[in-house]
Amino acid sequence: MIAALAIWVGGWWANVRLARITGNRWSGLAAPVIFGTTLLVLWELLVRALNVPGAILPPPSAIGLAFASNLPTLWADFVQTFVKGALSGYIIGCGAAFLMSLAVDRSDFLKRGLLPVGNFVAALPIIGMAPVFVMWFGFGWQSKAAVVAVMCFFPMLVNTVQGLAAADRMQSDLMRTYAASPLQALTKLKLPAASPFIFNGLKICTTLALIGAIVAEFFGSPTLGMGFRISTQVGRLALDMVWAVILVAALAGSTFYGVVTLLERAATFWHPSQRGR
Repeated sequence: MIAALAIWVGGWWANVRLARITGNRWSGLAAPVIFGTTLLVLWELLVRALNVPGAILPPPSAIGLAFASNLPTLWADFVQTFVKGALSGYIIGCGAAFLMSLAVDRSDFLKRGLLPVGNFVAALPIIGMAPVFVMWFGFGWQSKAAVVAVMCFFPMLVNTVQGLAAADRMQSDLMRTYAASPLQALTKLKLPAASPFIFNGLKICTTLALIGAIVAEFFGSPTLGMGFRISTQVGRLALDMVWAVILVAALAGSTFYGVVTLLERAATFWHPSQRGR
C-alpha cells in the first residue's frame, strides 16, 4: 500500500509539473501517458496486494498476457465486429443521413416533420432495437450493421441540418444577388459553413457505431465478434479475456475517432477552431 501511495504521489507530481509547461507538444503527450501508466501500476499493485480473485478483477499483467496469447481470435473478432458491422453501418447511416439532410434543408415540410420523428427514434433503446433487427436481417453482420446505421442516422442528420442552416443570411443574399444556382450556393457557401457540424456528427457516430455493433452481438451472432466473445467469456469467468476484448474495442474506437479528427483538421484547416493547432 505504501508503494502504491508513493507511485500515485510521484505520478501526480510529474503531471503537475508537465501541466505548467505550455507550448510544448511533447509535454502534452507525456501527461496522459504518465497518468495512464500510474493508474495501471496502481491497479496491478492493489489487485495483488489485496488478493483480488481473477474472476472479479484481473491485474493488467494477466490482461496483457491474454491479449498477447489470443491475437488471432481477437483479430477475427475485430474484423467481424468493427470492419463488417460497425464500419459498414457507419458508412451507410452517415451517408444516408447526409443525403437526407440536403433534402431537409430544401424542404420546410421535411424539416418540421422528419426531425421530431428523428428525435423520437434516436431515443429508442438499442437493447429493444437489436433483437428486432436480428430477427429481420439474421444472425450475421448485416443485422449489426443495420443497428449501427439506425444509431448513426439521426445524430448525423441533426448535426448536418444545423450546419447547413448556419450560413450567414447576408452571405446567402449575396449569392442570390450574384444569381448563383442552388448547387453553387450549396457547394460554395453552405457545405463549407456546415463542415464543422458535419465532422462533429461523424465524430459522435464513431463511438455510437462500435457500441451499437457490440451490443447487437449479445442478441445473436455467429461464433465471432467482440460482443459474442464478451458474453461467452463472462459465462466462463475468464475476466482476463473479457478485459482483453475491451482493450481491443477501446483501441479501435480511439483510433477511429482519431482518424476522423485528422480528416477534420485537413478539411477544415481554415476554420477558427482549427487555427493554432
